[in-house]
Amino acid sequence: MKRGALSIALAAFVMSVPASAEEAQSFSHDQIATGAELYAVNCSPCHGARMQDPGAAFNLRKFPPGQRERFVNSVIHGKNQMPPWGDFFDPEQLEALWAYIMAGER
Repeated sequence: MKRGALSIALAAFVMSVPASAEEAQSFSHDQIATGAELYAVNCSPCHGARMQDPGAAFNLRKFPPGQRERFVNSVIHGKNQMPPWGDFFDPEQLEALWAYIMAGER
């Protein structure tokens, strides 16, 4: 019985590990490029060019891959010193930004 439970737990763990890698690979090159352009114009003044040297802003290179909703919520509603962007970005643009953050300049 213990061997079966251990096998199930191990299989569940192994299946969950590549999820973030698969998520990063599921973005198209065009989507990442669009996100990079949006980032360069709108986000880089605070978060740094190509997510380098963010200064006092959050280091987006360390954003957890499994927290897309947190990212979207932070962009729309703001967080700490970051102002809310509201509906400035349409859903496709938000997804492109997410794609860039997850697969971009790492």
